[in-house]
Amino acid sequence: MKNLDRIDYKILDVLQSHARITNQELASRIALAPSSCLQRVRRLEEDGVIEGFHARVNLYSICRFVTCIANVDLKNHSYQEMLAFVEVVKSIPEIVEYYTVSGQCDFILKVICRDMRSYLEINDKLISSPDYVATINTHVVLNEDKAFTKVNLDTLS
Repeated sequence: MKNLDRIDYKILDVLQSHARITNQELASRIALAPSSCLQRVRRLEEDGVIEGFHARVNLYSICRFVTCIANVDLKNHSYQEMLAFVEVVKSIPEIVEYYTVSGQCDFILKVICRDMRSYLEINDKLISSPDYVATINTHVVLNEDKAFTKVNLDTLS
């Protein structure tokens, strides 16, 4: 873990919501000289605290799509089978997030694809591999009620 002070946390809080903010405006919001602010942002990037800047695309405005959350349970839990599954998951661009979890399943996948037919093709690819045996329980997302936009850093410190 990195040693961050309250100014670093202020910078991170602002950048999570306003990644395109100018350095001048950022410095003004956190009451810091622009050169010091830029120096801190660059240090946060170099230290790997800031991993990148992203645009959040409103998919509803550009295309039709379906989002599915899939709970995957592998029959065997050998290291080789877990690795084989992860490699297949990484090869499928429609799987936009995946988590290795504890509990009733081994993985949770977030899949965004064109339609249910596309999802079924992905599902078939996941369950037909000779390198592992998987059971998949899928939930179709009806509405994204609270989308991830930022982490409230105050709740974590």
